[in-house]
Amino acid sequence: MNPLYLASGSPRRRELLTQIGVPFTVIAADIDETPLAGESPAAYVERLARGKAAAGRATLGGTAGCVLGADTAVVLDGRILGKPQDQADALAMLMALSGREHEVLTAVALLDGQRSQARVVRSLVRFRAIAEQEATRYWASGEPRDKAGSYAIQGLAAVFVAGLNGSYSAVVGLPVCETAELLGDFGIPCWQDIPAH
Repeated sequence: MNPLYLASGSPRRRELLTQIGVPFTVIAADIDETPLAGESPAAYVERLARGKAAAGRATLGGTAGCVLGADTAVVLDGRILGKPQDQADALAMLMALSGREHEVLTAVALLDGQRSQARVVRSLVRFRAIAEQEATRYWASGEPRDKAGSYAIQGLAAVFVAGLNGSYSAVVGLPVCETAELLGDFGIPCWQDIPAH
């Protein structure tokens, strides 16, 4: 069985892979995340997931193994909401999301040097109305600073979520069902470290 490498610094992605019993090694994969002119949000997240996997693969040299890359984008009215630049940017995003439904796109890509596969998962998240004072307190917590769309569904921002249609784990950062299917296609089973009872 090929070893698995995760080309991501995200602690959420590490937790989700660990949750499904897949051993892995984290490797660096820094790429330019600037959207291309005219690029759709779905094409953007898939390009980044594939790019991260390829960048991670390049660091391995001739070492055998599969590399997993992923990327998540929060999309409102066709516009990608990235990580906030500062408090004003974060508050503007949160107020734009307030009382509305938005899209979260997460792409996962896996490559082994011979093959490359990717999936894009679309989820819809509905926020209740958020008061500006709440958004300011949320920013002060520090949680939104490095999050796409300025929020973490698995964290303090859970109180804003009135509804979810799609994959919770994809909104967190890694679609577990689709990731498990991809891993299976590459001969990497889930639940490897679960002891028999």
